[in-house]
Amino acid sequence: MENQRRAETNKKMFCNCCGKEIRTRYGLPEEGVCAVHTDWGYFSDKDGESHEFVLCEKCYDEITSRFVLPVEVKECLELI
Repeated sequence: MENQRRAETNKKMFCNCCGKEIRTRYGLPEEGVCAVHTDWGYFSDKDGESHEFVLCEKCYDEITSRFVLPVEVKECLELI
């Protein structure tokens, strides 16, 4: 059990777009990342699949700058 916990906290995180290693401490990212998780549903060709990926902040900015409709940005009152 302890070995499993240690392995999970030492697990490396990478940006799925550029491959950059994301610095982590105790299993948590030490820099800004966009973590996406979606479960595809009945009306999708991916029905029954679950997809996850992580983007570093640079890749997030590059990808979202190409959106036709901009990302909705709201100010957070409580910082995480």
